[in-house]
Amino acid sequence: MLILLPPSETKRPGGAGARLDPGGLALAQLAPLREAVLSALVALAADEEESARVLKLGPRQRGEVAVNAAVRDASTMAAVDRYTGVLFDALDAASLPATARRWLGAHVMIHSAPLGPVWALDPIPAYRLGAGASLPGLPPLRRLWAEATTAAIADLAPRFVLDLRSEAYAALGPVPAGVASRYVRVVSEGGDGAVRALNHFNKHAKGALVRRLAQERPRISSPAAFLRWAESSGLRVHEGGEGELELFAPAPGSPTDR
Repeated sequence: MLILLPPSETKRPGGAGARLDPGGLALAQLAPLREAVLSALVALAADEEESARVLKLGPRQRGEVAVNAAVRDASTMAAVDRYTGVLFDALDAASLPATARRWLGAHVMIHSAPLGPVWALDPIPAYRLGAGASLPGLPPLRRLWAEATTAAIADLAPRFVLDLRSEAYAALGPVPAGVASRYVRVVSEGGDGAVRALNHFNKHAKGALVRRLAQERPRISSPAAFLRWAESSGLRVHEGGEGELELFAPAPGSPTDR
């Protein structure tokens, strides 16, 4: 099973790893695109005002320009430790035992806007770039990444892909046609029985799901096998729309959200 996660806008600074090696990350065939995006990001950082406009930075976020300027030479850390925020706080990879972290490194990719999908334990620097940005001199990221990323995922030949990305990041590299996959939507059932999609809380549910998978390390190679595992683990997951799964989670503030 291959799990695809979105990144987070917020990231831990620093790191103890060597400088970034774009060709040493997952899907090495994407290295030329990584180089192109990194070069455009560094060039953009030479103009703080333009960086703020393109990256939609507020006054308190101007320090992100310097982060981008140093992206090629900055220290690195494992991607799953670099990202912070609701999803990655719920995953809490740093507290997992070594066996669970190795499982993450073999089964989980995090989809970075400047780097494409990277393995959870791939070393990456801090940066600031979102899926919706358009860097000067390059086509929109969706057009730049999508076809090449889909082909690179196809080369991995995963038997089953569990896609936990947001729609914006899924568009940067759709799962190849012909690969068994499910796109996960987090939902909650209200007192009236109506099923509603969750927004902010969906990130927590996804992080908790991946943490559970890393702890239990099941062998899953199909949507049916994933559903069987989820049921055995006490999770409520149903088939949704075509190619989708609904992961039921307690709504924020409910008695079970504690």
